[in-house]
Amino acid sequence: MKDEDECGGEPLFQDRDFPSEDSSLLCDGSTPIAGMQGHVTWRRPQEICQSPVLFPDNSNLAHAKQGLLGDCWFLCACSFLLKNKHLLNKVFPLDQPEWGDRRYRGAFKFRFWQLGHWTDVSIDDRLPCINSTLCFSRCHSPTAFWVALLEKAYAKLHGSYERLWAGQVSEALVDLTGGLAEHWSVGEFGSGEEQRPEMDSDQVRKRQLDLSLLDPVKDSCAISCSSHASTGAAELGQHHALTVMEWLDVKTLSGRKVLLLRIRNPWGRCCSGGAWIGSSGAGWSSVDPVSALDLQSRLAEGEFWLDEKEFLSQFDDVTVGYPISDEGHLKSIYTGNPLTHNHHLSGRWIKGHSAGGSRNSSSYGSNPKFWLKVCERGEVLVSLLQYRKWRNTKNYAQIPLTDSENTKHQHYQAIALHMWKVEKKRFNLSRKLNKTPCASTHCHAYEREVVLHGQLDPGYYLLVPSIYQPGAEAHFLIRVFSSCSISLSAIKSPAPSLPWRIDGEWETSSFQGSWVEGRTAGGSRNFQSHWQNPYFPFTVFDDTAVMSVNVRVTLHQSRPDSDLLPIGFHIYKSKEGEPESTLGGYEDPVASCVPHCYTQDVSLACCLPPGAYTIVPSTYQPDSPGHFTLSLARRIHRKVVKSQERLGRAIQEISHISVMQS
Repeated sequence: MKDEDECGGEPLFQDRDFPSEDSSLLCDGSTPIAGMQGHVTWRRPQEICQSPVLFPDNSNLAHAKQGLLGDCWFLCACSFLLKNKHLLNKVFPLDQPEWGDRRYRGAFKFRFWQLGHWTDVSIDDRLPCINSTLCFSRCHSPTAFWVALLEKAYAKLHGSYERLWAGQVSEALVDLTGGLAEHWSVGEFGSGEEQRPEMDSDQVRKRQLDLSLLDPVKDSCAISCSSHASTGAAELGQHHALTVMEWLDVKTLSGRKVLLLRIRNPWGRCCSGGAWIGSSGAGWSSVDPVSALDLQSRLAEGEFWLDEKEFLSQFDDVTVGYPISDEGHLKSIYTGNPLTHNHHLSGRWIKGHSAGGSRNSSSYGSNPKFWLKVCERGEVLVSLLQYRKWRNTKNYAQIPLTDSENTKHQHYQAIALHMWKVEKKRFNLSRKLNKTPCASTHCHAYEREVVLHGQLDPGYYLLVPSIYQPGAEAHFLIRVFSSCSISLSAIKSPAPSLPWRIDGEWETSSFQGSWVEGRTAGGSRNFQSHWQNPYFPFTVFDDTAVMSVNVRVTLHQSRPDSDLLPIGFHIYKSKEGEPESTLGGYEDPVASCVPHCYTQDVSLACCLPPGAYTIVPSTYQPDSPGHFTLSLARRIHRKVVKSQERLGRAIQEISHISVMQS
């Protein structure tokens, strides 16, 4: 396939892993953008305007304006990048050739923080349009495209644009910064709040907003506000997120102080009718005219001022993203101090082994456990981050790994983190766990990440992450940030006593392989050397009795957590009558476990029709050597054999011999 526009005689890059098709727009068609199917054209920026640029000269025009996609949560996080050039350069690496540059080839690279590592995501610059207008997010300047390109890369990371519909600002902030974010409640706890069973025996407390606490870091942290239902602000619908650009104390003519907050709406229009609206609001008459003009001149398109009382009445939650210094250190939102030490470890809750449930469960002590050693008194933050329960797949292999009993919170489990101070490393575990923890997240929450904060004395601390429901499985990451020297280690548990249990009868095969530099380390599909990767043929047999998932593939890399490669794999339909050596001629994969992830294992469950297939495992970059194990499980259907077998008595076997009659 060849792009119509060429540069220097070379075709422009076309991303085969995220093609310019409806499959990149939609996941399951459950959102309003499903109606766009078949009506979208994909255009490069030079086909949309005459002189495209990445960033406009006017910084106010660089901010994002929301389109037809419900991703205000992501756009609020993008605003934080414009305030922090070092973070923007991390996510959008410098010196990438753009339009008009002789080096331009229609490709851009971004980086997102994923599960402890920065992951590269490369895209082409073909953007979804209706006629010649961008469908989704754009800059306020019609000739600037950094927002639209970043949104496309983030959509590729998630598997489709549709998967960006509705989300948490905190998740996007962490993905764009590698830092932390916390939720704060504006309203009183209990007002219409659903009481759920995952609120365990610990005292339930919901963090209340305290703007004075954040005052020391207000100019460097990210702050977003959101509404859960229609409020007094005109046009503020349900579940909409906005950005707090700044707040300051303004002295009135009577001598008192009023706190004003400048709010940016991703829709690009004002949505408040309060006392400080435009230049005619009643509030402006209470301050000095010169100050009033100065404040009004700061407003860009889509911005408005609210005083503290209006702010607290119109919003339900505030998300606070931790500041990050130019040196890359997280800064505490509680003290403003840099947290110069950090560690992270991955783990897993496994049914029958380490999925012990909440403290209400007798099996709580079987949960994963970690040692945190604090060498001197200091400020410590500990976070528990769980992995999403679905993986990116394609076409009929789109099988979300969701909990059928939990449709409201289909992507995440209800998680919590508890911590105990111990005097020595040898202690009675059951007695310790029966005591009150020195710190905890107080209740299990359906959040991707929960955070503990405290000033800790020197010594050893026991960390126990848990899911509320015993037996619920998930992968997770423990992260620790501190102002003092620390160490983090996992407490080794015995090997699982129960095998991996799946429904039905399965046939499992395992293969050992290696990516060898210069030979079989071909990299992802974005590289021509992809077809040099090892490949593993297999067959799915015709079985009309099996209509659900019939293939499970798991790729495991043999490397320590501190030195993982980004790995993934594709499944291709083999061409009948052709040897496997013709892999390079294969069409697009029928199923994929992408994007490539920095993790020990990646897996995919899918439904494949009968036929011959080939699995191609790969690292993201070519020439990345490593060893791996590929496990393939295929569902098999056996007819029930009726017998008169009795316990303790052997079955008499009878052979039936068929004789050909001449």
